[in-house]
Amino acid sequence: MYIYGHRFIESENFYHVTNIDAILNTPSNGAIYLDFSEDNLEIIKHTVSNEIILALGATTITEIIYASSLGASFIVVPKELSKTAQNIANNYLFDAKILIHITEEAEIEELAILGVDGVIFSNAIIKINS
Repeated sequence: MYIYGHRFIESENFYHVTNIDAILNTPSNGAIYLDFSEDNLEIIKHTVSNEIILALGATTITEIIYASSLGASFIVVPKELSKTAQNIANNYLFDAKILIHITEEAEIEELAILGVDGVIFSNAIIKINS
């Protein structure tokens, strides 16, 4: 299980950007985080075409499918979608890993039992301004 942003475990950060120019203010090997939105399609396509690791936040099943089809490396979903998202990813053999956004350490055990790929705490997502 992947764990991002836990105080005991060293992990990479994800950089939440609002435009392509903001990517220049992130580490060269850093992962970009975006919420799935039609407004972000240009940034999404830019990251994928430039082989930048992309994590897309998705809040619906349709957005999960789009995120995989668009080439996201990680798909970040709320806990309510964890089982469904992981089942879809397993069924369709997604290359993307499913990460569940959590706030409490106690959620890790429950999600591990469900077999999700990983969890992410909010502090692993760093907002970058251009």
